[in-house]
Amino acid sequence: MTYILALDQGTSSSRALVYDATGSVVGSAQQSIESTYPNDGWVEQDPDMIWSSILTVGRQAIAAANIEPAAIAGIGITNQRETTLLWERETSRTLYNAIVWQDRRSAAYCEDLAAQGCPPEQTDGQDVATLIQQTTGLIIDPYFSSTKLAWLLDEVDPDRSRAQSGELCFGTVDSFLVWHLTKGAHHVTDATNASRTQLFDIAQQSWSDPLLELFNVPAAVLPRVLDCVADFGTADPEWFGAAIPILGIAGDQQAALIGQACFTAGMSKSTYGTGCFVMTHTGDAISRSSQQLLSTVAYRIDGKPSYALEGSIFVAGVAIQWLRDQLGLIEHAAETADAFARTKGETNGVYVVPAFTGLGAPHWQPQARGLISGLTLDSDKDQIITAFLQSVAFQTRTLLDAMAADGAPVTTLRVDGGMVVNEAFCQFLCDVLDVPVQRPADVETTVRGAGVLAAIGAGLFADLAEAAALWQLGQDFAPAMPREQRQRLLKGYKQAVAQTLAAGQS
Repeated sequence: MTYILALDQGTSSSRALVYDATGSVVGSAQQSIESTYPNDGWVEQDPDMIWSSILTVGRQAIAAANIEPAAIAGIGITNQRETTLLWERETSRTLYNAIVWQDRRSAAYCEDLAAQGCPPEQTDGQDVATLIQQTTGLIIDPYFSSTKLAWLLDEVDPDRSRAQSGELCFGTVDSFLVWHLTKGAHHVTDATNASRTQLFDIAQQSWSDPLLELFNVPAAVLPRVLDCVADFGTADPEWFGAAIPILGIAGDQQAALIGQACFTAGMSKSTYGTGCFVMTHTGDAISRSSQQLLSTVAYRIDGKPSYALEGSIFVAGVAIQWLRDQLGLIEHAAETADAFARTKGETNGVYVVPAFTGLGAPHWQPQARGLISGLTLDSDKDQIITAFLQSVAFQTRTLLDAMAADGAPVTTLRVDGGMVVNEAFCQFLCDVLDVPVQRPADVETTVRGAGVLAAIGAGLFADLAEAAALWQLGQDFAPAMPREQRQRLLKGYKQAVAQTLAAGQS
């Protein structure tokens, strides 16, 4: 029997699954990881913790599968995107903590960029915002790796001498893991992760010289960009007990799109993990948004890129974690389902806008902060918990409205991630969206997507179409909420968002 080891390095945990040739899970392991918040809007993680957690869960999953490591045909990796690391090429020593995608420290830098006119080196009259959007499909926001990397270089190599000489390596988490797995033999990334750095030309499929100049990033620090199915090097036998080729990589949301078998234009998925990310496949054409959504690489196989339109919500499952860890309103995430059941989904006018690290699409307001509105002396704990759950559905509705305005309406949404095991949440989501929602039998589609890519690389699947046959529907949800109730709820949420935006601009 041949096996695949899929590694999922996420924001709140690292996970490993071992799949057999039929796509069944035969071994798994998971380990939580922590973030630190050294200043307002700053989010960091210990690089050594990221690396050690992946080693730990990989070894535990192999042990749980009770197989010989030599029987593993390939490794697939998926990762939290945009998170930025910088390390020394010779020693592999990281020069600072990993700056997590949620981090807002470069907000002022982004405001200065947005205020710039046409850079002198540009001859086509594009201002900076237009240059960035046309080249990368992204908008100016601290979310992306570019300004994080510029900040890091300013801290540790202000004159860029070490970066220019090739002494330093930049990488997103996938690149950092491959570097360590191969003991520094390969400094590489894939096209999906590259497309989230804001330094990558998604049409030309190459690093952008004008943007490297704009952000003052020497090309020598960048990894080589490969397809999502490629030879990324071989994991040293020290790590997992055998030399195992690394054959597939995709950023977490693209991996979820693959795991949900959304391989044709118009298919859409939404992942509810730490954040929430709605992605619609747009085929081989780049869809340019007028609604501040993101154009991104869905995957690249055999040198051919496919694209997607994406809406990014920064806070979803992490809000439930906050209710548990900071407020102590729950002890376990599963208790949110009980609270929702007790309220019957009625919060009596309480709304939550969970802008803990700003608002993402389509607002892109890094200075916005969280808000609970509509509180009265009658408001209770269950209503607040329910309002937090509902806020994720309301944010999703905002993204689907933006996609419809962009000419990419979502007619059926496939959902995945930890939050969707809650049936009451799935039904409320379906009701608010007013579109059918499909929950697959396997809701952990992100790590499955990494496994699919590695399986193609190992020859276990001929292509994505063959892998799509493994997707199985778990449950269908159909809209059941009266239109008047839906409109009332959406109006209340929009009013709460308006309050949040007004406070963030004051």
